[in-house]
Amino acid sequence: MPIDIKLTVRLEVEEAALEDALAEYDEITVSELVKQILDKAIALDEVAAVVTEGPNTLDEYDDSPSAPVAEG
Repeated sequence: MPIDIKLTVRLEVEEAALEDALAEYDEITVSELVKQILDKAIALDEVAAVVTEGPNTLDEYDDSPSAPVAEG
């Protein structure tokens, strides 16, 4: 019988690392990235990840006030 476990995880990620990870995979979201990591680390039947605070997409990251401004 499957057991459901619900938890909250807070991640602190360097801006450059987040931008690189989101840019490397076209149109991936933070929630999908977390799902992929968890699914690869341990074989899960189902993984759900929801971003409740902070950017979830590269576009949201680019629109955030903390994103570095491109020069040129």
